[in-house]
Amino acid sequence: MTHEDYRRALEAATREYETLGARRREIDQRLAELAQTIGTLSKLLGLTPTVPMGLTDAIRIVVRGAGVPMTAVEVRDRLHAIGFDVSKYANDLAAIHTILKRLNESGEVRFVPRAPGKHQYVWNRPVTPVVLTRDIVEKMYENAAEREAMLATDDDPPPRRPARSGKRTR
Repeated sequence: MTHEDYRRALEAATREYETLGARRREIDQRLAELAQTIGTLSKLLGLTPTVPMGLTDAIRIVVRGAGVPMTAVEVRDRLHAIGFDVSKYANDLAAIHTILKRLNESGEVRFVPRAPGKHQYVWNRPVTPVVLTRDIVEKMYENAAEREAMLATDDDPPPRRPARSGKRTR
């Protein structure tokens, strides 16, 4: 295989990786929506889930499916809407806050500071890694040098040459 063959293979693998990552995010979003729908319909039909769901998993489903930042109160209201029973907790909001803080510490959700008492949390979407090929890095370097040149003024002192090391010889 030639160098060009390797480059084409790398580009194909990178494109497929990015496509699969986007599809995974779409599937995760749809799974969260379906979990909420199933919970709501089960509640409306008077059915109880065969596999009990813990509060942490229920909060994950709610926050992931929301797509927007949510306060702890909004999370609690959404839990009620999907049929999750929070009445077994002495202080449901304290339990929700504790779980949201733990999910933030683990990187699953991200804390969004707002006015006091109105802090929100949003699902932390996974980062899609991108492979930077040599030609992309070269363009980035060229753009940085161009940007530097555009910002330069006549008042800027000329760049200094680095000091020589060693003795001068004649």
